[in-house]
Amino acid sequence: MEFSSWLHAAVGGLMGLLVGSFLNVVIHRLPKMMERKWAAECAELSGQEPASQEPFSLVAPRSRCPHCGHQIGWHENIPVLSYVFLRGKCSACSKPISARYPLVELVTGGLFAWCAWTWGWTPIAGAWCLFSAALVALTLIDWDTTLLPDDITLPLLWAGLIASVLGWTGVEISSALWGAVAGYMSLWLVFWGFKLATGKEGMGYGDFKLFAALGAWFGWQALVPIILMASVIGALVGIGMKMNSSLREGGVVPFGPFLAMGGITAMLFGPQTILRVIGLG
Repeated sequence: MEFSSWLHAAVGGLMGLLVGSFLNVVIHRLPKMMERKWAAECAELSGQEPASQEPFSLVAPRSRCPHCGHQIGWHENIPVLSYVFLRGKCSACSKPISARYPLVELVTGGLFAWCAWTWGWTPIAGAWCLFSAALVALTLIDWDTTLLPDDITLPLLWAGLIASVLGWTGVEISSALWGAVAGYMSLWLVFWGFKLATGKEGMGYGDFKLFAALGAWFGWQALVPIILMASVIGALVGIGMKMNSSLREGGVVPFGPFLAMGGITAMLFGPQTILRVIGLG
């Protein structure tokens, strides 16, 4: 059994590395695809012809070096290994490649390995791998752009409800449904309360949808520990950024990444463990 678990984890980790490589593409391209769509819609509403642009999607054009435009070959796109062999530099112009690319691959690989170790190669493991991949992508997209794309948050919400119906999350469908409702409405009320009190918007609608998705995956009972964990992580990161003078202009720190981290923590350790750690369990 132990050998089988290690084998599951190894295969899961390998698949996670491959998925992580794809997530790097999603993180970089999806916000740009959204911006293009918005520009085209604005042009259409104003009666103008949308600007002619080359096709741009998650699969086309092929990945290139952002510095020199060198087209990346398959041998330069092997998760983690290519980064090591290239010594973190473009093979054409020797400009540095961000270390975030292999880190995303390693984190995704680690999460997939954990899911496979915990549940074997079952539909349950597959569901939680999907959950993990979505949160990794949402974390970095929101951190970079303050956007939480509906293309990820809404399928994640529905996937949580479907997984509940199929018995893959261990959450009753009634708890999952009310978790989605309570997750959305709780942050929606906070949003409007803050806006009415200050005249400012403290968060975006994407945060409501992400918290609703977490409620669907874990049930309404898990919402309090998840939001508490997200707040603790967010406070620590915010204090660290302020001390290092690395806050963005206006002091904006997106909340989505911390919600995602709260969700990952709940998956790894369980909501009740979170409450015990922070002294409320």
